[in-house]
Amino acid sequence: MAKYLYKLGKWAVRHRKKVIGGTIGILLIIGIIALSLGPSFSEDMSIPGTESAKAGKILEKEFQTSKKPAPGTVNLVLKAPNNQTLETKEVADIINKTIDKIKKDKSVVSVATPAELGNYNKNKQIGYAVVTYDVPAGNVTDRSKEIILQSIKNTRDAGIQTEIAGTVAFSELEIGGITEVIGVVIAFVILAITFTSFLAAGMPIITAVVGLGVGILSILIGTNYLDIPSFALSLAAMLGLAVGIDYALFIISRFRQELSKGHSLQETVAIATGTAGSAVVFAGVTVIVALVGLAVAKIPFLTMMGLSAAVCVFFAILIAIIFVPAILGLLGHKIGPSRENKLLAILSNKKEVKESSKWGNFVTKRPWTVTILGVLILVMVCIPFFHMQLGLPDNGTKSKETTERRAYDLLTEAYGPGYHSSLVVLAKTDKNSGDIKQKINVVTEELGALANVKNVSPPIPNKSGNTYMISITPKTGPDDIQTTNLVHSIRKLSDSLTSKDQIELLVTGSTAVNIDISEKLNDALPLFATLIVGFAFVLLVIVFRSILVPLKAVLGFLLSLGATLGFVVYVIQDGNLINLFGFPTSSPVLAFLPVIVIGILFGLAMDYEVFLVSRMREEFTHSKDAKKAILAGLKDSGGVVTAAGLIMISVFSGFMLAPDPIIKSMGFALTFGIVFDAFIVRMALVPAVMTLMGKAAWYLPSWLDKLLPNIDIEGTTIQTEVDERYKNNKKKIPTRIKTEFMNKVIQ
Repeated sequence: MAKYLYKLGKWAVRHRKKVIGGTIGILLIIGIIALSLGPSFSEDMSIPGTESAKAGKILEKEFQTSKKPAPGTVNLVLKAPNNQTLETKEVADIINKTIDKIKKDKSVVSVATPAELGNYNKNKQIGYAVVTYDVPAGNVTDRSKEIILQSIKNTRDAGIQTEIAGTVAFSELEIGGITEVIGVVIAFVILAITFTSFLAAGMPIITAVVGLGVGILSILIGTNYLDIPSFALSLAAMLGLAVGIDYALFIISRFRQELSKGHSLQETVAIATGTAGSAVVFAGVTVIVALVGLAVAKIPFLTMMGLSAAVCVFFAILIAIIFVPAILGLLGHKIGPSRENKLLAILSNKKEVKESSKWGNFVTKRPWTVTILGVLILVMVCIPFFHMQLGLPDNGTKSKETTERRAYDLLTEAYGPGYHSSLVVLAKTDKNSGDIKQKINVVTEELGALANVKNVSPPIPNKSGNTYMISITPKTGPDDIQTTNLVHSIRKLSDSLTSKDQIELLVTGSTAVNIDISEKLNDALPLFATLIVGFAFVLLVIVFRSILVPLKAVLGFLLSLGATLGFVVYVIQDGNLINLFGFPTSSPVLAFLPVIVIGILFGLAMDYEVFLVSRMREEFTHSKDAKKAILAGLKDSGGVVTAAGLIMISVFSGFMLAPDPIIKSMGFALTFGIVFDAFIVRMALVPAVMTLMGKAAWYLPSWLDKLLPNIDIEGTTIQTEVDERYKNNKKKIPTRIKTEFMNKVIQ
């Protein structure tokens, strides 16, 4: 692979203007197509095959009166001023005027007042009006939303608290906000200090943005043909930007190293592409495999998330091995090590060290201390993981600055937390099973007698009379464990009723769907983690031609993964330090977050393992000195890995500062995942444990060595060829000069 990439690097330099122009042209064409089609995200998070999904299909078939999609609705949640009620004449008049104003919107089909719906709470201080549109929620225009916002100013100015709920979203998902920009700026500063050049620092960011642009636009086009959720775009942007910067960083760093050795510009770019590019391709493919592996869970929206992120990583690889070499060929010595900025050179505080770095000396002299301390820290942070509770975000997890969250709190105040966790139970019967109505009434009473049930609505039959719909309101909220227990209790009751009275109970509704999704994802974790760990071990055995080095890498990954999830539980679920990290409230861990973290953190962990340990292996192959190899790896690759880790953290932190709870929790988990893996595991535990193992770290049985394919990710073959060519050229030059001199003498 290294030889092919070497040739590709040379080709990119020779045709640099065509490569750069072609890349920008492709970006523009994809952009035009994406803008003409527009985005069409799917918000369906159901999982086929679950009991709630089956019940949902029956509910739609037996009780839906129209085949058209459900119309969009806006609930205006109202709370009267102190010492007044919603029935007070002044309050009622203002509400009616507001509703009349909303009715003027031609898209509005109807508006039902709290009085008409009879939904006042006990003291009649809180209720809600329902605005129904003639289009689905996703198609309600910004103009209609603006009419709602302008209209409710009347009630708010009169002291009537008015908040918005319903299916129409008002707090839209934003991508590319100021927080993400802050992350990129921090990444630029890190790159500037690393390269001691502002121009060189800008190159990885520019090339990463180009690759990200192609990837994001491709995903937007794909939303018109595939069911891609909106938050998949955020994950893809987060990961695509981070790896795009890192991959360009690795290649540009190698380019600057080779340029200082005196190679020609074309040769330098080719060597950098063949060596660092090989590691980039290997690491990138590993990340893609991990992301595509999310399909193992057999959850459609999770599969689409993995594929979307994989698309961005794929384009990041292509940009790194084709576009970056072309840029290097164009700029040449302008971003070389000789063009360093004096101020940045002072900040970077670079000092030449012959064989090692200060950190390398520290770790190799105290391997037991570093190992024990590192493992203890990670194990302690892991502990909260064992009481992790999964769930999905709702308006109750949003910031109190959003109207949806305030509406959620008002409805909880009015009707209790169970209002948000209502369940729909379908009772399927056999017409030949006797007095059906009597049996259904008995079932309704049994449902009402279950623990944690607040109230049960009267059963509603379908047209054929063989299926009844029963609504249940629990006493607890959707994320409460008692609500989950109630769903399981209903399903247990169904088992006994099916055998006794031929009545089957099916539970659905958003709460039941979320519970099933969480449990399905929880069940998928062990299988997915096992496949990932097994894949990592086999892959690293092939790459490093060792047994203990891959074993150490895999165990380190498990420690960093456990610490990441443990810290997520400690903060997000248990509510510790939530104010520090900007979480509005404690909540269950995002149901698909652990699977996402496993896939992405695995890929990034293998990135750092490859870039760090491959240099150690290269040195050990030449010197056979295990300690010298560790010191060389930390000296030559440690700085780049540190910079790459800091860049990842800065990019992910930018997303962690986003207001949306899904994006925020993903950014938070990946930020601390990199902290634990890059800095505690790779930069501390890996060299410390390898020091303890000595030469045994590189042992591989001879029979296995013969069976394994040779993957030259260090580009050793290229380096050898270049060195031989350089020596031959040095020998040829004096001979040619002597021949020319003798010819002149003879003449």
